[in-house]
Amino acid sequence: MELIKNIETLEALYGTPGAPSLRKVARQLTPLYRKWIMASRLCILSTVGPEGVDGSPRGDDGPVVLELDPHTLAMPDWRGNNRLDSLRNIVRDPRVSLMFMVPGSNSVVRLNGTAHVTADENLRAQFEKQGKKPATVIVIEITEIYTQCARALMRARTWVSGDETAHVPTVGEILAEASDGEEGGTQYDQEWGARAAKTMW
Repeated sequence: MELIKNIETLEALYGTPGAPSLRKVARQLTPLYRKWIMASRLCILSTVGPEGVDGSPRGDDGPVVLELDPHTLAMPDWRGNNRLDSLRNIVRDPRVSLMFMVPGSNSVVRLNGTAHVTADENLRAQFEKQGKKPATVIVIEITEIYTQCARALMRARTWVSGDETAHVPTVGEILAEASDGEEGGTQYDQEWGARAAKTMW
């Protein structure tokens, strides 16, 4: 298998990007990019660090981020599995990318920038829910924002309802496989929903 090892060869296979794909790039929140991002309850946060890269889904029951100013967003770090992969990466390498999605739309808004982690009490208090605050908040300085091509979600029929989940393994099954049956299994799956509901925030 011959590998592509220089940019010139790569670009020769694809040609130049269309003018709209370059014109749509903004360096801060515009009214319409703001409207899109505030409608998003789910995004994928991508980070990079010494151990490699990490992609982490981030979701909320309202906007997944808060606008601090047109150049800056804040994202609460709500309870998860405490691996801290994304946060460890940000502390050591601030480069981040976020992909904001809105159910029903095949378009995705991508934001690239730099991020920092803070435990600032006043900022944490802005996200308080049910008497709980996030342990930390990720503050993101925007470098660029643009829409991604919709073809990938169209090809995948992402928002088309179906029985796809009936054909994938459960987390309990995956955990049982990884632990040689010591953890996970049917009981794990049956108890997960109630356990998650108690520790959502």
